[in-house]
Amino acid sequence: MKLLAAFTACVFISLPSFSFASDKRIALSFDDAPRADGPLLRGADRADQLVNALQRAETGPTVFFVTTDGFEDLPDGQARVEGYANAGHLIANHSHTHPWLSRTELEVYLNDIDRAAELLAPLPNTRPWFRFPYLDEGRGDRSKRDAMRKALAERGLLSGYVTIDTYDWHMDNRVKEAIADGYTVDHDALSAVYSQMVVDAAEHYAALSDEWLDRQPTHMLLLHENDLAALFIDDAVVALRQAGWTIVSPDEAFVDPLAQELPDTLFSGMGRVSALAYDNGARGADVFDHWSASKAGIDQRLEERGAFKPPLSQGPN
Repeated sequence: MKLLAAFTACVFISLPSFSFASDKRIALSFDDAPRADGPLLRGADRADQLVNALQRAETGPTVFFVTTDGFEDLPDGQARVEGYANAGHLIANHSHTHPWLSRTELEVYLNDIDRAAELLAPLPNTRPWFRFPYLDEGRGDRSKRDAMRKALAERGLLSGYVTIDTYDWHMDNRVKEAIADGYTVDHDALSAVYSQMVVDAAEHYAALSDEWLDRQPTHMLLLHENDLAALFIDDAVVALRQAGWTIVSPDEAFVDPLAQELPDTLFSGMGRVSALAYDNGARGADVFDHWSASKAGIDQRLEERGAFKPPLSQGPN
């Protein structure tokens, strides 16, 4: 059974002064809104269910990093994002077409960001934050990364940093594949794996912070605006709270010093805590890798929970 458990100012709103507390605080973010219909929910139904689930869970504001080509490709795409904003959630830039920085000319990439900014400007509750698609900040190209940092600063944009990464997108893909192959989805089992993934990922990066940063920042969880979030985010929030986490507004996260602490390393694909840990000397898969960001690890837990039931045998003809 499922567990149950307007911000319009700029980012520099009045907030409690930040302190290096040992408690575990986490803000929720959802990338790639608005998405097309999923394997379990139509896009509009997904948006409604996600808003309702966040309200039930009493999360307060979360942030949606928007890929604005959905405004042009989906008939209700802009309306769905406006619905998130009108429900009190924050809206930020995730580019127009979701390109890889490492595979795109810088000028083309910046034009893509500017197009997204133009489309987002009329919406309420926007924030001056840009999250790199694929968390790709240029990969091995230091000159492109540094030019990109300069360009963001010139635009008044903060990097929409992540501290807690998950492969929720892989779990979403597994659901699509299972349904296409005629399997039945066990929603209770799927919710259990989703919640376990979120909590275990948060605990992994909290431990990494304690060991390599010597403090707990206000963490930023990366999820996606997919069917899993709409169906199970309230269960995941219950599980986070049971594990000692406090859900906070993304505005609080972005006044944490970590928001301004740009790593030197080019190793950025696992988020800012991992990158800063690398700068501080962390090395090796045993330090960085975790099942929540592993296709094999997620597959194993889906199998253990029996999340997908095979089609009934048709028997001999």
